[in-house]
Amino acid sequence: MADLSCFAARPDKSTLTLTPVTKDGLDAAVKLGPKSLAGWVARTGFTASPGAVSVYPDETGAPAGALVGVSGPDDHWSWGGAATALPAGRYALADGAEAADPDRVALGWGLGAYRFERYKKRDEGARTLVWPTGADKAAASAAVEAVYLARDLINTPAGDMGPGELATAARALARKFKGQCKTVVGDDLLQENFPMIHAVGRASSRKPRLIDLTWGKASDPKLTIVGKGVCFDTGGLDLKPSGAMLMMKKDMGGAAQALAVAHMVMAAKLKVRLRVLIPAVENSVSGDAFRPLDVLSSRKGLTVEIGNTDAEGRLVLADALALACEETPDLLMDFATLTGAARIALGTEVPALFTDDDALARDLADAGEAVADPLWRLPLVDAYDSQLDSKVADLNNAPPGGYGGAITAGLFLRRFVEPGVPWFHIDVMAWNAKTKPGRPEGGEAQSPRAVFEMLRRRYG
Repeated sequence: MADLSCFAARPDKSTLTLTPVTKDGLDAAVKLGPKSLAGWVARTGFTASPGAVSVYPDETGAPAGALVGVSGPDDHWSWGGAATALPAGRYALADGAEAADPDRVALGWGLGAYRFERYKKRDEGARTLVWPTGADKAAASAAVEAVYLARDLINTPAGDMGPGELATAARALARKFKGQCKTVVGDDLLQENFPMIHAVGRASSRKPRLIDLTWGKASDPKLTIVGKGVCFDTGGLDLKPSGAMLMMKKDMGGAAQALAVAHMVMAAKLKVRLRVLIPAVENSVSGDAFRPLDVLSSRKGLTVEIGNTDAEGRLVLADALALACEETPDLLMDFATLTGAARIALGTEVPALFTDDDALARDLADAGEAVADPLWRLPLVDAYDSQLDSKVADLNNAPPGGYGGAITAGLFLRRFVEPGVPWFHIDVMAWNAKTKPGRPEGGEAQSPRAVFEMLRRRYG
């Protein structure tokens, strides 16, 4: 369970009041403050830039309160910055603060307070926020816990986060919300007809598996989430250079996004029958590794020629998507750290969204904008579909040429989704390349809050 010790139930004698101020509202805030505040602001040069903080003294020199620069009431990232920029201590939001939405303050503070300390503890002192009056404590806690879950899973090195450990995390989540979780492991994948998941993972000493988490009433709309769980990716026989392997512990970032969405869905008790499918593998090198130009069979019955063993994520996702479609879900989605092409197109901070459903794309875009968790739609260009053609199989997993790689990857996945099943695919970095307010460098939940907001509006 996530550590939410960054929040406190009530103030104590040492609690300092936090006053949010915008650049335009700074003068008014100074006039309402103690007499010493005007001189302090002038001497320190505080301009209320978003994310800036200033602890100001009273007439005796003791801390009297703090100003937090924000861009407006919806600016939760500045509160994420304040959670690390302020000195250790206990704080409370000023009563009636017009430049703050209590829900955004709580969310931002929680996201900014995250620390990954499994291997190295940091004694920086605690910064604690009294739960803001009016904040939806349950919703904020669920969102923060979900993001922490994704960050922890991604940040954990592959040596401690293999297919088995990922399955353990999924089972723990299922137990927390009274769901069910089962796995198909090793050669049983062949018996249960998941040949591509088995082929990708068979070279590792850590057995591949399919994780299958379910929750909710069978009579409710079927919501299925698929997450890429490649716990480490060497590239296989098409071996990655060492520099490209350095962050491959994050190649299970799609699975982390899927579990984060599942956490929020279950915590909110949305009226859905939830299913989470995670093909969990390591793409390793051994005498049993699958090879370039091998032809693999798939659960759907399509044959796939291997153009590149480093395009393994779409293979394991394909078997899981085929399984998902067998029960015709009301909505199907998948998350994956799938292509460098998506990062080249959109950078590291904006996940790429693919879907043929225009209304669904608009709903996701609107939800992402509402909660400051952006997505950007890229097209599934039908004219590019022929690039997947193979002379010896039904399709190739890595068409030559390299252009439009994020699109052809999405088109590959679409081949395994049954017509008529509403589906979207999110190609995500799952990593903050540098620390920003509320977003520490390392593993990140990118798009789960947007997706959950869309689901809340649809099923809540």
